[in-house]
Amino acid sequence: MARKKSTDDAGAPGFEDSLAELEDIVTAMEEEQLPLEDLVSRYEKGVHLLDRCQKILASAKEKLRTIQPGDSPENPLTPAESASTGPANDDSDDDIRLF
Repeated sequence: MARKKSTDDAGAPGFEDSLAELEDIVTAMEEEQLPLEDLVSRYEKGVHLLDRCQKILASAKEKLRTIQPGDSPENPLTPAESASTGPANDDSDDDIRLF
């Protein structure tokens, strides 16, 4: 089954396609006997793709941060940390508390 090419609004390859191409470059560099010029060219393309993937991930992380409840400057703890530090979580008492 052919995979649909993903692109962003500017027509550049999406994260999945960039990552797949980066993986192909790494595999080729590791497994093939390539001339130095090809290695350098692929390395440069790989660096570009890695930078693109990192930017896409950073953008997605920022979007998630803006919509995630409880993750604000007033509450720097993650939701899991917030739940484990509440007043009902008293480690000195071995009883199980439901409320």
